[in-house]
Amino acid sequence: MGTTGTTQLFVACTQYAAVTVTAAIRSGLFGERSAHRRVLVVSDPSTLPEVGTPLDRMPGFEALRPEFDAVHSWNDFIQPFHPGHWSPRDQDTLLWERALRRTWGLGRGAVEIACESIQGATAQAMARIFQDSPLHIYADGLMSYGPTRGPVDPSVGARIKRLLYVDLVPGLRPLLLAELGVEPMTVPTEAMKETLTELSRAAGPCAILESADAPVLLLGQYLSAIGVLSPHEEQQLHLRMLRGAARIGHKSVVFKPHPSAPPGWSRALERDAEHLGVEFRTLDTPVLAEVVCQRLRPALIVSCFSTALFTASCLYGLPVARVGTGTLLERLTPYQNSNRVPVTIVDALLPDLEDGDSGTWWFPGEDQVQDTVGDLVRAVGFVMQPEHHSDLRPIAERYLSRHLNSHTWRYFKRQRLTRLGLPGAAPARLAFVPRTVTVRRTARRVRALKRAVFRRA
Repeated sequence: MGTTGTTQLFVACTQYAAVTVTAAIRSGLFGERSAHRRVLVVSDPSTLPEVGTPLDRMPGFEALRPEFDAVHSWNDFIQPFHPGHWSPRDQDTLLWERALRRTWGLGRGAVEIACESIQGATAQAMARIFQDSPLHIYADGLMSYGPTRGPVDPSVGARIKRLLYVDLVPGLRPLLLAELGVEPMTVPTEAMKETLTELSRAAGPCAILESADAPVLLLGQYLSAIGVLSPHEEQQLHLRMLRGAARIGHKSVVFKPHPSAPPGWSRALERDAEHLGVEFRTLDTPVLAEVVCQRLRPALIVSCFSTALFTASCLYGLPVARVGTGTLLERLTPYQNSNRVPVTIVDALLPDLEDGDSGTWWFPGEDQVQDTVGDLVRAVGFVMQPEHHSDLRPIAERYLSRHLNSHTWRYFKRQRLTRLGLPGAAPARLAFVPRTVTVRRTARRVRALKRAVFRRA
């Protein structure tokens, strides 16, 4: 490829993201290989990227490598700046573009960019540096079904050509970037599955993954890192997963912690497992949860709201269960937190480990999905971002007027409904009651006290 050829930059922060773009490339969604030079840009925006493993050094990456002409580290290029926070100044973007073209050998030709969430720091930086480049956004798991987190700069939004997503919830249409008129396009499920299979084969041997039994797989998410739970609360969440698995008769458990999670959590689970008479193992190898599901074939997969619950169920037909989504729906702040729709989908569609029995851990069919969460997700999306999705107001009004009850209240906040004048709003005589942090904290303590009294009764 000469210096004037077209270069496609694929920006990935996780191995799951790299699998997604690889599957899209292999499906022909980025044109013919001969027409482009393809570069994978690896970015790690985690709090301490220095202690993590870059996705291009994780087991199995060699299965993805052939699709790219070059692989470059965004972290290395911008150091000592942190990729989770840094963005170039307006007056410096041309200098950064020249530096990138020279350092990565991009030449003088046109550049296309494919990146995860357009509001992520790395994606924003790339979009600003290459100010004339078309943008392709590919969704991070269940996030595609929720609304855009906030306003997108018009100069960036006008360049977004499409949204690529894996159809993990058949029958549900993404809300992400819909306000900009961006059309969603699915990455073929079979291509995704085949790419994950190749990654799994290339990942190499692992004693736990070669286990002959079919254990329960517990997936950690490190929710305390984003301030949703405290470290103690998240540790208790993992213990609930373990105890729930033991309660329904499982005697073997594998825990896959989040790569950034502290090792102390595994030790607490080990102690509890010994008390419960459960064989417990921790999988520290940095491999995708989907690879673990494929090779381990667990008897049950348990997490809070991990996207892997849906990939395991949709791609591999494995049984799944959730724990703790009710707590998260209550804790997520502000209401428009981008995790709200993923948690809502998991809570509404997947069985609760602590409520069910061993014969209920299955994902519903497509018709059930649409009936269960179609209007719910649209209603939540409108309440989250009413300015961007005013066309969804009639759907929100209809859903709330027909389906708001003791169970579905968990998906909404009365203050938010009151502000928007929607069914479920507080009566006018109570609208003056302040909803400060102190009031919310006091209300949570009262609810916790009531639960404690109920348990002792």
